[in-house]
Formats: sequence, structure tokens, C-alpha cells
Amino acid sequence: MRLIISATKFAILLGIIAGWLVIPLVVAATMPAPELAKVWKSQDDIRAFLVSEKLDGVRARWDGSRLLSRSGLVIDAPEWFTKGFPPQPLEGELWGGYGSFEAVSAAARSNGNDEAWRAIKLYLFDAPTIAGGFSERYQQFVAFSEFTPYLTVIPQRDIADNAELQRWLKEVLARGGEGLMLHRRNALYTSGRSDNLFKLKAVLDDEAQVLAVLPGKGKYQGMMGALLVETATGVQFRLGSGFSDAERANPPAIGSWVTFAYSGLTSKGKPRFARFLRLRSDYQLTHETATIPAANTVTPPINPTTETEPW
Repeated sequence: MRLIISATKFAILLGIIAGWLVIPLVVAATMPAPELAKVWKSQDDIRAFLVSEKLDGVRARWDGSRLLSRSGLVIDAPEWFTKGFPPQPLEGELWGGYGSFEAVSAAARSNGNDEAWRAIKLYLFDAPTIAGGFSERYQQFVAFSEFTPYLTVIPQRDIADNAELQRWLKEVLARGGEGLMLHRRNALYTSGRSDNLFKLKAVLDDEAQVLAVLPGKGKYQGMMGALLVETATGVQFRLGSGFSDAERANPPAIGSWVTFAYSGLTSKGKPRFARFLRLRSDYQLTHETATIPAANTVTPPINPTTETEPW
């Protein structure tokens, strides 16, 4: 595997500092909506892509002057954290290392908690307003990691075939990583769900909003039995697996978002063998949430089914 690093990286850096390199310095008004990944199923020639590790962080966008969530809400990062960031729209993940998601999420939701930000960096994976395909954009924004210790670039790799891709995925998972991302080399930045950006993970996962807390039966009497949830695409189902007894006694609130794992879809398009992974407390940065009723348990508005109901 060959690490793709521009041979002209130093020249690019000097050019940016000197002002002779022409890179569009676009501000928030012209920053495109975020590009979203599809699931990789070996549906294309892997050689058409550059591949990087998928970091389990909080997605963040730099509009040239402010750090924003995916939906455009301001993330209150300390001034020293963003000092030295270029006046150039950037896409990345706020990440503090393996197993740091909850700490990073808490920092992103805090107001000026300087110490929590000391262990975090913005890991870049794209610069959406630079002209050209992804490989061309990468050759330019790779130099931005020289600007400040809190800004770094996720390395991109050439992968020869699917066997090599799977070997690397196993290495990433073995050290506690989440998966891999595949960027089509010649693709322009495309807002929305894209055929030019894919994710590869050992287990599929997604997010859903809690619509209702359903009462348990048998050994779960008096506790939560399942959550009635709805994905961003409008699919509703019951999520009843993967919860500890403590989580059943104090379930996620109505209106909150949760991450669940699943193994493909049923013929009706519902997640198969869905199981709870965690509460997405960072989703107040990226999604509008419903008003949470006073009652913790409500009568479900529909009667959806799932193939795994443990109660």
C-alpha cells in the first residue's frame, strides 16, 4: 500500500503563505451542504478510490471563520483551538483518539471548556470548495496540517484489490477503529448522499430518534421493554436488544437520538437484528429533536415490528 502524500507539499505550503497559490477562500455563504456516504458493497473497482480510516468522532465543518456542526450550528471551540485554521472551508472529524467519542461529544456541546479541547484535533478529510476531483483537492489541503497542532489531515491510500481492503479493515478494527472511507478519486464534491463516497464497517449502524418508550414484560416488568424509533429516512421500528438493565431502568428520553447496529434490511426495508449501541448526545448538534413529553412512557402511534424482540 502506498501512502498518498503530495511531492509538492512544501511548495504548496509556501505558496499559501506567500499568497501566490490560487485556492478559493470561500466563506460560509457559499459552503455546500455536506456530502454523505453510502455503504460499500464492492460495487465498483476499488482502484478508482482513495481510502482512509473512518474516525469515530464528531463531524465538524470549518467555514473559514467558525467551527460548525453538520447541520450548521456553531460549535463553541476555544479561540486558541481554531487559531491558524485557513480561511478555507474544510470538512473533518473532531477526534481525540480511540474510545474518545463521549469525551469529544461532551466538549463539542460545552461552552468554552478549554481543558477538554486540549486532547482534540480536527482531522480533515475534504476541502469542498477547492476545484477538481477528490485526489486534486487532497493534494492541496494535505498541507493544511502544517498550520497548527490542532489541525491534521487523515492520510489517504491506494488499495490494489478487495483482499487488501479487507486486510486493512481488520487492522483498523484490531486497534479499536471503526472502519474505512472510500473517496472516488476524480469526483467533484457532491452535497447529499453520494455515489462518490462510501463507508466500510464490520457491522452496519445508523441513527434513529426515539418516538416512544414501550413497557417491558416478564423479567423486564416495570422497566423499558423497547424503544419505538424512527430513522432520518422515516423508517419506524421497535428497538429492544442491546440494553443493559440500568439502561432499561433509565431509558433514552423521547426526542433523543440513538445509534443502533443491524445486519442488513428485511424485505420491508426495516433493520434486521437491530440492537442498541449508545445514546447520541452529540446529535443535538446535528438534528432537530422533538419536544420531550413529561411522561417517560407513551402509547405508540403505530405498531411496527422487528425480527428481534427480546421481551
